[in-house]
Amino acid sequence: MGFGSVMHGLRFRVLLAPVWGICVALAFCAPAAAATPAQEDASNCPVLLQKTFNRLQDDAPQNLCQYSGKVILVVNTASQCGFAPQYEGLEKLNATYGTKGFVVLGFPTNDFGQQEPGKGKEIADFCFNTYGVKFPMFEKSTVLGKSANPLFTDLSKASGTTPRWNFYKYLIGRDGKVIDSYTSFTTPDNAKLIAEVKKALAQR
Repeated sequence: MGFGSVMHGLRFRVLLAPVWGICVALAFCAPAAAATPAQEDASNCPVLLQKTFNRLQDDAPQNLCQYSGKVILVVNTASQCGFAPQYEGLEKLNATYGTKGFVVLGFPTNDFGQQEPGKGKEIADFCFNTYGVKFPMFEKSTVLGKSANPLFTDLSKASGTTPRWNFYKYLIGRDGKVIDSYTSFTTPDNAKLIAEVKKALAQR
C-alpha cells in the first residue's frame, strides 16, 4: 500500500471519529421508550383485575384490566339452572347503567348440579338467542375450591364467602375492591343491589 493510500485512510478515520462519538452519545443519552397503552393500563389496574380469560364465544384472550375504573358485577352462571331467567335481568342492568361505567361479567360453571354441560359457543348462542345476553361472558371454569379460577379465588378471599349456587354475585367498586356479595335469590332488579350499584357509580 502506498504512502498516499495510508494517509487517506488516516484522514478518513480522523474525520469519522467525532461523528461516531456523537452517535454513541446519542444512543446512550436517548430517553427511554414511552410505555405502551397496555403497559400504562396494567400499571393503573387493580390487582383483582390483573387476570386474563378467554371470551366465551370465540376463546379470544381478554384482560380484565380493560374494565378498570368501572363498577363490576361478577356472576357465575349456568344455562340449565332455575335461576337462568336472571340472564335477562342482568342484561337489562348492564344496558341501563353501562354508559355510566358499569358492567356485568358472566362466568359459566358446571360446579352446581352440573347445570352447564355445554361448550363455549353453544353456551354463548343459548344466552344470546334465549335471553339476549350481550354483556361480556368468559370461558366455562370452576369457581369453587382449589381449582377455582383466579378471579373467584380472589373474590372469595376478599369477601369471605364462596359461591353457594349458580348466579351468585359479587359487586366490585371502581377501585377494584369488593363491595358486597349476593346470593342467587338476589335478582338483578333487587332494590338493595341497584341502590349499591348507583352508590358505587357515584364514587370517583
